[in-house]
Amino acid sequence: MILVDIDKQLGDFALSVTFQGDSGVTALFGPSGSGKTSVVGMIAGLIRPGRGRIVIDGEIVFDSGNGIDVPAHRRRIGYVFQDGRLFPHMSVARNLDYGRWMTGLPRDEAQFKHVVDLLDIAPLVDRRPGALSGGERQRVALGRALLMKPRLMLLDEPLASLDARRKSEILPYFLRLRDDTKLPMIYVSHDAGEVKLLANRVVLLDGGRVVTSGGVELLSH
Repeated sequence: MILVDIDKQLGDFALSVTFQGDSGVTALFGPSGSGKTSVVGMIAGLIRPGRGRIVIDGEIVFDSGNGIDVPAHRRRIGYVFQDGRLFPHMSVARNLDYGRWMTGLPRDEAQFKHVVDLLDIAPLVDRRPGALSGGERQRVALGRALLMKPRLMLLDEPLASLDARRKSEILPYFLRLRDDTKLPMIYVSHDAGEVKLLANRVVLLDGGRVVTSGGVELLSH
């Protein structure tokens, strides 16, 4: 369970968002500039809200009233960005291991093998990111986030930079990830088709506000 109740002034843009997410996939859906990426940045601990409260899995990670602001690296959140953000000088294997190392977790060979098999990236482990396609880079970024053993996954428009063919290749891996791990996820998108396929709950944002929330049937209106 995640509870988000935050306000933030970003220049001329006022963000004021309240929603809850459960153990499934909660989509933050809305047009570009509606505040989706800012919201996930605050959940991750990369942007400090002006006011509010964020609770993840029963732990308060931000509470302006009580002076609580857990650092990003201690929130146990896997974050996949639109562009993957892999380290070009590292092999795929070292990129995969980076998140685990940063969070101080011991290496878990069984989990490493499971994640590599889940995402079909065994043939890629000795390559560098520059030799990968966009879809392959995103699968590696997913693997790196999973190997942190997160309690929440944030997926910020992870398919937006891919063409239609690459998108259709990688979508099954997101479905596999959802069904295999059962991790709560927040999925940011402005693509209704993606959201209908992946999410079980939608939070519709516009102009920095929650317009409405509910099941994916909201997107059929």
